[in-house]
Amino acid sequence: MIKRVISMAINDWKNFLMPYEQAVDELKVKLRSIRKEYRKKNEYSPIEFVTGRVKEVSSMLEKANKFGIPIDRIRYELEDIAGIRIMCQFVDDIDTVVELLRGRRDMQILYEKDYVRNVKGSGYRSYHMIIKYPVNMAEGPVEILAEFQIRTLAMNFWATIEHSLNYKYKQHIPEKLKEKLKRSADAAFRLDEEMLEIKDEIKDAQKLFEVKSHLITSIMNALLTLMSLGKHAEASRYEKTLNKLIEEGEVWELNSLLFSVKREIERYKD
Repeated sequence: MIKRVISMAINDWKNFLMPYEQAVDELKVKLRSIRKEYRKKNEYSPIEFVTGRVKEVSSMLEKANKFGIPIDRIRYELEDIAGIRIMCQFVDDIDTVVELLRGRRDMQILYEKDYVRNVKGSGYRSYHMIIKYPVNMAEGPVEILAEFQIRTLAMNFWATIEHSLNYKYKQHIPEKLKEKLKRSADAAFRLDEEMLEIKDEIKDAQKLFEVKSHLITSIMNALLTLMSLGKHAEASRYEKTLNKLIEEGEVWELNSLLFSVKREIERYKD
């Protein structure tokens, strides 16, 4: 197998990975658009953020060698060359994202693995979906396999640490460290469950923060407009009021200030 790998030119591997790279780019854009759509509607998004990657050739070949996959079968049997990771704030968001993906018509779901309810012995939790995704290349359409990993921020933090330790110890983590990792995974999941209990309060707080941030930005832009009209003293007076409201001001107070600044602008424009 090694001789055949060496015989393949670097350009061959680059060409081989091109549809996977395009698939990752497309899927990231599509999933981020879902998040943006929720935000534009002022609705809570079950998708917090999205990342993606294409496996390095060395990692791909190492895995193929480990599972006895011939080079000419890698395209059909290695399912995670293209990987998309979807992070959620809360555990129940995972199911929502899964349903969103099941309802899509631009991909075919081949199978799913629920490691949230069926936790791995190591403590690993995540929801995996293997899909077949069509990519339109210059030479015509190509279908590739890709993997979705859907998890909470806490699950992702733990999985990243475990991955680093597996790399360090070459997949042979010492038993004592394994036990600590397992306890850490359980603690992270307890945190997820506790956060779920106060989800509504957290969402309300985040919504309030977004509204206030938008108002503060609007006021600052209005103050810049006022200054451009040569009314620096007036802008300075409103800025002092804004500084007081930024920390402890209520939404209605910020709205009132924005209205006052806009009215001042209209007065001087006339």
